[in-house]
Amino acid sequence: MEAILSLMTPAEFVFAAMVALMGGMIKGMVGFGMPMIMITGLSTFLLPELALAGLILPTVASNAMQALRQGPRQAWASVYRFRVFLMVGFVFLMASAQLVPQLEPQTFLLVLGVPICVFAGIQLLGVRFQMHQQTRSADSLFGLMAGLVGGMSGVWGPPTVLYLTALNTPKTEQVRVQGVIYGLGALALVGAHLGSGVLRLQTLPLSIGLIAPAVVGMWLGTKVHDRIDQATFRKATLIILTVAGLNLVRRGLMG
Repeated sequence: MEAILSLMTPAEFVFAAMVALMGGMIKGMVGFGMPMIMITGLSTFLLPELALAGLILPTVASNAMQALRQGPRQAWASVYRFRVFLMVGFVFLMASAQLVPQLEPQTFLLVLGVPICVFAGIQLLGVRFQMHQQTRSADSLFGLMAGLVGGMSGVWGPPTVLYLTALNTPKTEQVRVQGVIYGLGALALVGAHLGSGVLRLQTLPLSIGLIAPAVVGMWLGTKVHDRIDQATFRKATLIILTVAGLNLVRRGLMG
């Protein structure tokens, strides 16, 4: 705790824990959104690099819970199905993470955020956009998008959700697949930012300290998830995806 308090005041840590709790609840409900909520909330009072470091280990823990909820066999089936997405995403995540100290990610965030807002907004108005089958080309394209922005910002959920929603993936499978994809991505992010210097001895205690509130929030959110049907899940996913897209646009415009 002393190490954490060397970075912030006790009141700021309590606020950080509340942000992690809320992020975990949203993630438990729809399978994504925690990095977006945490990077947005923590960045209001912390330096961007410290905010990014804070979300990394809670993201690893929550995604492990999510991916393994139906057991290792189902998780492995998801890894195999989306192996091209994962491999392409990993390569671009590792590469773009090294650019964090040197390059502003606003352009990438803006280019990603606008199409996501358009896609989700149109579907909320009743227009359905679907892909009838999964292809390697689509896996590669969305994996590239997710990895590129994920390495620079710690937020790779929107491109993944965009793809899974277009494939009309059933809610239980969609949440599990997201957990697998985000979990492996989070492990890659740990390695990438150990290399970039974002996650280091001075910032590690904060990331460890935010694991518990994130996990509690995740547990609460799964209780809500189990009570909602596919249509409600899809609508909630699109609403949160729209918010995520708007947040990416905001960050792209305002930094």
